[in-house]
Amino acid sequence: MKTLNVLLDTVDKVKGFVNTVAPLEGDIDLGSDRYVVDAKSIMGIFSLDLANPLKLTIHDPATAERLEPLLKAYVV
Repeated sequence: MKTLNVLLDTVDKVKGFVNTVAPLEGDIDLGSDRYVVDAKSIMGIFSLDLANPLKLTIHDPATAERLEPLLKAYVV
């Protein structure tokens, strides 16, 4: 399991993020405070507080290895 902090403070960033993670296998969660949603769900992401960094949890190590370089624009 890999955990990163990401900032998705614009609509374009949310769309780009979802387009990056959606095709990947495995569970990827995004959390704000005590709320956790599926990171592949654009509607779920918009239910979170996007003004602050979010906690991204990638449960599969192989997916985390492939995804981490693709997320450099979002990691804080």
